[in-house]
Amino acid sequence: MIAALREAAIAAAVAFGLFVLLVGLKTEPGSAGTLILRERFGDVALLCGLVFTGRLLMALWRARRAAVEPGAPTRLAALTGRLGPWLAPALLATALLLPWLPGIGRSELDLGILVLTYVMLGWGLNIVVGLAGLLDLGYVAFYAVGAYAYALLAENFGLSFWICLPLAGILAAFWGVLLGFPVLRLRGDYLAIVTLAFGEIIRVVLVNWTELTGGPNGISGIPRPSFFGLPFSMGGEEGSFAAVFGLEPSPSHRVIFLYYLILCLALLTNWVTLRLRRQPLGRAWEAMREDEIACRALGINLTATKLSAFALGAMFGGFAGAFFATRQAFISPESFTFIESAIILAIVVLGGLGSQLGVAIAAIVMIGGFELFREFDEWRMLIFGGVMVAIMVLRPRGLVGTRTPTIALGERRKISAALVQEGRG
Repeated sequence: MIAALREAAIAAAVAFGLFVLLVGLKTEPGSAGTLILRERFGDVALLCGLVFTGRLLMALWRARRAAVEPGAPTRLAALTGRLGPWLAPALLATALLLPWLPGIGRSELDLGILVLTYVMLGWGLNIVVGLAGLLDLGYVAFYAVGAYAYALLAENFGLSFWICLPLAGILAAFWGVLLGFPVLRLRGDYLAIVTLAFGEIIRVVLVNWTELTGGPNGISGIPRPSFFGLPFSMGGEEGSFAAVFGLEPSPSHRVIFLYYLILCLALLTNWVTLRLRRQPLGRAWEAMREDEIACRALGINLTATKLSAFALGAMFGGFAGAFFATRQAFISPESFTFIESAIILAIVVLGGLGSQLGVAIAAIVMIGGFELFREFDEWRMLIFGGVMVAIMVLRPRGLVGTRTPTIALGERRKISAALVQEGRG
């Protein structure tokens, strides 16, 4: 207990040094263009108290956890084991019925579309990071390529959404292969630095190539998708979606269609990923993640394995980018900054590397929960960061750190986390 109190006191002292000026003093505009210095030392004391309490509880929890026999199942593991088989079907049923649930309006559907977009992006990046073990910090570049590819093809050539969607994915996959070739020999931090630079290069090109991308002004007036040729019109003209199906024209028709569209795209991403994991390619990804040297010794072609991971992950990022462009009807380089890559990577890591269900839960918690705290203004980021720290302390391998083995010979047995890099089998 004394050691825990000492550790908590040191953490509170560090927090005081950080918060005394950043939080304790705030300037506000006054009369005649002057600035007024307002003191908020009460908030500093509150934050230091929270840090002290949190660090004390964490130290006591770690001491109690160290006393437990290694390998013994915890209550949380037992609870997740019981809820696991029911959680995925429950989430899927909720997603399918969300537009028709009582109390669900336009804002809730927009939030659902945003969450599903990040779920799809997380599942796409999970192929590269979670399955293949390649740390990619520039995934937003493929998101941007898909969005701009759709916008340029739709505006300049008059192609429909259903034609531009696969083309945007193919172009993003092509850029994924281009990124993969220079980084074939890189691993770990070096790979992360190069992919981060690639994402920034794409953003700088979008800003400066004004003749093609519109530069900082972006591209506006991007065509909206139609329901297989039936446009959504508020006037109810002949040949529109409402007129063909005999419905009263409503703006909710387009929103519901976009919701189910991104839901189908996300489920397609999930289905393809699960199918590939059971194929030789997916097993090669996971083998490469665990040990590249052993992979090469077994005769696995690492060049093709890495390039396929980059290409497939980029393709699904391009699909999501095309959907983003058609939903917003406007895109600009400000929508594809590094913070987007960081958020997607955080979703994959917090959910559990290689876990499809974990990525979906993490996207709901991070994106949906972040919107719930929007009214807290400047405290929102602090709450958000605290929740992320708590998750990584309590669940260091992510929300879902246990996965079903890709292939099992005979009786299935649990593999200790000490024997693999990412989670347990």
